[in-house]
Amino acid sequence: MASPPSAANTAGNNVAEFTVSELSNAVKRALEDGFGHVRLRGEVSGYRGPHASGHCYFSLKDDKAKIDAVVWRGNWNRLKIKPEEGMEVIATGKISSFPGSSKYQIVIEALEPAGLGALMAQLEERKRRFAAEGLFADERKRPLPYLPKVVGIVTSPTGAVIRDMLHGFQERFPTRVIVWPVRVQGEGSVAEVANAVRGFNAIQPGGPIPRPDVLIVARGGGSLEDLWGFNDEMVVRAVAASTIPVISAVGHETDWTLIDLVADARAPTPTKAAEWAVPKHSDLLSETGKLGLRLTVAIRRLLEALRRDLKSAERGLPRVEDLVAGPRQRLDHVAHRLDGALRTRVQRSHTRFLQVAGRMPSPRSLVAHHRQRIDATGNRLGRALFANTQAHHTRHARVSARLRPAPISLRIERCGERLDTLTRRIERALAATLAQRRNALDANAKLLGTLGYHSVLARGFALVRKADGTMLRSARAVTPGEDVEIEFSDGRIAAETKAVAPAARAAKPLDAKPLEKPAAPAQRRSDKDQGSLF
Repeated sequence: MASPPSAANTAGNNVAEFTVSELSNAVKRALEDGFGHVRLRGEVSGYRGPHASGHCYFSLKDDKAKIDAVVWRGNWNRLKIKPEEGMEVIATGKISSFPGSSKYQIVIEALEPAGLGALMAQLEERKRRFAAEGLFADERKRPLPYLPKVVGIVTSPTGAVIRDMLHGFQERFPTRVIVWPVRVQGEGSVAEVANAVRGFNAIQPGGPIPRPDVLIVARGGGSLEDLWGFNDEMVVRAVAASTIPVISAVGHETDWTLIDLVADARAPTPTKAAEWAVPKHSDLLSETGKLGLRLTVAIRRLLEALRRDLKSAERGLPRVEDLVAGPRQRLDHVAHRLDGALRTRVQRSHTRFLQVAGRMPSPRSLVAHHRQRIDATGNRLGRALFANTQAHHTRHARVSARLRPAPISLRIERCGERLDTLTRRIERALAATLAQRRNALDANAKLLGTLGYHSVLARGFALVRKADGTMLRSARAVTPGEDVEIEFSDGRIAAETKAVAPAARAAKPLDAKPLEKPAAPAQRRSDKDQGSLF
């Protein structure tokens, strides 16, 4: 363990010399050998969940000391109880050190709550919080369906619970059961139970998988730690959000969890949950028989009562002979009167007919009269038809005389000659206008060349501009050392200004702006002439 002797050793010093790594490893081995297996009680502090690597780091403390703790990824999934901030736990593991920071720590292999009181306190705190949110209110609970067609069960597929429940369904009332297999204890059980409840609620009616009418969340009995997953917030909220009625059947009759309070019904055992979900077949048959017997008796009693009422009403009615005697007598009297009235009516009608027949003309005279009227109307119609035909014939002849082709051809020739004359006039006017506009354009071009600054440059003058192209009109606008550009008639050169000397103001600096103004009137005249062309 000791390193080779150094200069100090040669000087007579007998103290062994270590490197930092050697000392850290020696301390690590001493801690692990001296505290190979310990149970440590303390309060969880600084818990932030598993690290990205899968390991979990936090601290355990009491009122006087604090120690770092670590749970390796392989042991994390095997922990029955996951640490929470402020939870008092008993950790089982070994003491070791981390040479990189010279700190000792406990490597936790198992974790359990520090007594039943800690878990119960945590359970009571969750219970108060959920009750404050109204998750346990009786108004939220829904009645169970009387005769469900499909029952959904969330439980382990390998335990005795599912076999007992299926046996109970078979004995009471055979129905369709859909089992969603989950783990009811250990790592991942909380997420699987919550996802199973949400999955059943996500099934749409009428799909390939039937939607359950009622759900049963079931598990056998166990300790508080074994049933702790059914106190988890994820499971409780999944059951509270279920739109399907839920029966909680977790543990034995003396066990209780938070989903028992949020579910629509709590069964003391999973077998009792199966009995609550469906009625007993024999009880249904017995109840149906009783109801049928009650219906038969009720119908018989109703018929007897109606028969008694009918007989009582019959005794109060008169005999049929008495009822029809009066109407029959009135009928005979009316029939006798009707016979005499008919004879009188016939005699009166016959007398009136004879009187009217004497005043009416004979049928032959009527036919002859109407024949004469028809003949007179036919003669008038023939004469009118002939006159109308003659009038139309005369009008047709008059219109035909006006529609001869010769006048139309003469009119077309005259219009053609006029069109040729107008075309020649337009061509002459267009040629004269174009010649006039061309002369005006040439005159404006000559005027522009005379008034432009390029003619001035050709006479020996120059135009000075700044580097940004701004025209310089006086020496005062020039800054010493400034770059300028000088334009001559045959090109441009770049120059740099030096000290500016005052000069006589006899000559006015060349200004290119007035040279550009005369072009505007020429352009306006050209636009006016061009507008007059069209």
